[in-house]
Amino acid sequence: MGFALSKIELISSAFQQRGNIPKSYTGEGDDVSPPLSWSHVPGGTRSFALICHDPDAPLVTPGSYGFVHWVLYNIPASVTQLAEGEKNFTKGVNSYGRNGYGGPMPPEGHGIHHYIFWILALDVESDFETGLSMEQLLKEIEPNVIGMNRLVGTYCRG
Repeated sequence: MGFALSKIELISSAFQQRGNIPKSYTGEGDDVSPPLSWSHVPGGTRSFALICHDPDAPLVTPGSYGFVHWVLYNIPASVTQLAEGEKNFTKGVNSYGRNGYGGPMPPEGHGIHHYIFWILALDVESDFETGLSMEQLLKEIEPNVIGMNRLVGTYCRG
């Protein structure tokens, strides 16, 4: 299938599509991941992966695609929601250099940034090691993505 949007729907009870992400989910607040849930899962789904990144980040590294805030994978097909501050499943490395979630914290005065939360449905049960980067994970799962979609939140600091 490749990376084409599908009917899977990703939502959060903390913010609406293109809505403001509450401060508690940012680096200026409690820095915990927001609650997320998904529905309309494609038939044949055996696991999920989730990524959050900010394509508006002012980076100078050639070839980078924004700032990665969260890489989470090896999520079983039976799971269709993540709690606030989710601690389960396998954590990949974010652009802060840590495994797990690191909330929005754009440079002061840089304006509104868009945070894209991606849910990816896979047709295999994944069992990847801890600490994969977004790029490494995408390379591993690309042949097995059978559905994906996104939830976009915004945040502006100072």
